[in-house]
Amino acid sequence: MSNPPPPPFNTALLSGALAGTTVDLLLFPLDTLKTRLQSPTGFFASGGFRGIYRGIGSCLVGSAPGAAFFFSTYEHTKTFLSTNFPPLPTSPHQTTSPAYHHMLSASLGEIAACAVRVPTEVVKQRAQAGHHNGSSAQALGHILSQHRTLGLTGVWRELYRGWTITIIREVPFTVLQFPLWESLKSWGRARKQRTGRGLFGDSSSSSTSTEVSAPESALYGSVAGGFAAAVTTPLDVLKTRVMLSTEKQSMFKVMTDILRENGIRPFFAGIGPRVMWISIGGAIFLGSYQWAVNTLAVGGEGERKKGRGESIL
Repeated sequence: MSNPPPPPFNTALLSGALAGTTVDLLLFPLDTLKTRLQSPTGFFASGGFRGIYRGIGSCLVGSAPGAAFFFSTYEHTKTFLSTNFPPLPTSPHQTTSPAYHHMLSASLGEIAACAVRVPTEVVKQRAQAGHHNGSSAQALGHILSQHRTLGLTGVWRELYRGWTITIIREVPFTVLQFPLWESLKSWGRARKQRTGRGLFGDSSSSSTSTEVSAPESALYGSVAGGFAAAVTTPLDVLKTRVMLSTEKQSMFKVMTDILRENGIRPFFAGIGPRVMWISIGGAIFLGSYQWAVNTLAVGGEGERKKGRGESIL
């Protein structure tokens, strides 16, 4: 059994946008608590448990396009690699894409997504930490107002403050998460072919029988996301400190200041909410993505059958 073909561009775009918006809105309070735990001013000084929806405006603006950019790049890089570097068979009846296909595809997807994600993260985290009265609009307005003193280049740099550390955080995260998620899905597809049923009892007789169900994908996404989140928490702390610093500072200076003043412990601040948020988020994100892909695939097949005058049943 070979891996199923990747979804079309429009499907990846729409599914990614739906998945990103869903997970970011549902889990925004946990993200706020994590940001405040990592803030250099401290949890309660940054707002504590109050105003946990501060910054949600920038989240609404950035979630859909960021996730859409990621999945459309991810799926089409996989297609390119599979076409030009075909996977080798792992058994007489099964082929599996090499891990480096998923690693490279996810890395390029993250770089594409960060074009949208970094500016919205800068605005969102400042609002979450209580800067500018906790308002996304005021945080963005403060950055844009600096064009009088810094010029457009300075505003651009301020909006993309933390770009490097965000890439350094996101690439290792996706290199861990997505190959693990894809491997678990490959195992689930093989199990479904062998037993005739999915992990949650779904039958393999449907038109998307070569693919795992949305709940199964959600479970695998939760496991993969939680593992990747725990390992990359120190990088997430660095990203938060760089974005929240009152003056532009290098990643290396922020890291050495933390080590000199507090040792290694602050690098794991917020690990609990981060792992919980991304475990739940991985389930919602990759589960809703799989649901959208499977649903659109069934709809597309139905339309093709109608066009050929065949019965959909």
